[in-house]
Amino acid sequence: MRWLITGGGGMLATDVLDRAALTGEPVLALGRSELDVSDRRAVRDFVCAYRPRVVVNCAAWTAVDDAEAHPDAALRVNGRAVGWLAEACSRAGARLVHVSTDYVFDGTSPLPYREDAPAAPVNAYGRSKRAGELAALEHGHYVVRTAWLYGAAGPNFVRTMIGLPAERDTVDVVDDQRGQPTWTADLADYLVRLAQSDLPPGVYHGTSAGETTWYGLAREIFTLLGRDPERVRPVPSEAFPRAARRPANSVLAHTRADPLRHWRDALHAAWPVLTRGRRCSTV
Repeated sequence: MRWLITGGGGMLATDVLDRAALTGEPVLALGRSELDVSDRRAVRDFVCAYRPRVVVNCAAWTAVDDAEAHPDAALRVNGRAVGWLAEACSRAGARLVHVSTDYVFDGTSPLPYREDAPAAPVNAYGRSKRAGELAALEHGHYVVRTAWLYGAAGPNFVRTMIGLPAERDTVDVVDDQRGQPTWTADLADYLVRLAQSDLPPGVYHGTSAGETTWYGLAREIFTLLGRDPERVRPVPSEAFPRAARRPANSVLAHTRADPLRHWRDALHAAWPVLTRGRRCSTV
């Protein structure tokens, strides 16, 4: 089996590359400078020439607020490009595993969102990602929604909290958005196993078990840092005005496959990687 990972060099793609390499099969991860997924001809020609058996699409426009000002650019990368990649994979006989997001939902449900729940994105980023989902599904491929990612290879909330000055008296953190903090190493393992499985194409949810708020996550981080979690203060979303509206409920249900391990267990396992930059096992 030959693997192709798009979005190479990104936080998730870095861990997918490491995990796919453990299969002992050929793996190639390409960044935008090597393969621009928004270039339809380049995608078609490369997939035709390389002939991968699995493509894990980690390439994405991830600047949520910037998408409000540049919706067409976000749609080209997150929507149209996925369709071109899915089309090329189908022609080459490759299996596409496309990574999507909780932002395809409006966040108003009191319950976790099932895989078949109606999508209703409330911002340009979510609309662009939903377009990508539909394109991948139209060609009979896999869509994996995830949320609240953190890892060692890129900027994220967990690393921001770790890097706060120890002498800072208090930290204000949003407490009215709920979700599932998910370690990229755990998600990478999930994506590779899904690509190797006999599960049918369609939508899957790849997030940690359990749920919390950004405030709850920050308190856990402070505890692991040996700092007083009482220094973390809960505030509403309105305290941090953003260009793009965020869903209040980002919790995803897992009715088609098991969730990843509990978010707190994953955070504890990831801690040596996040704080010292060394690799550790995902099991």
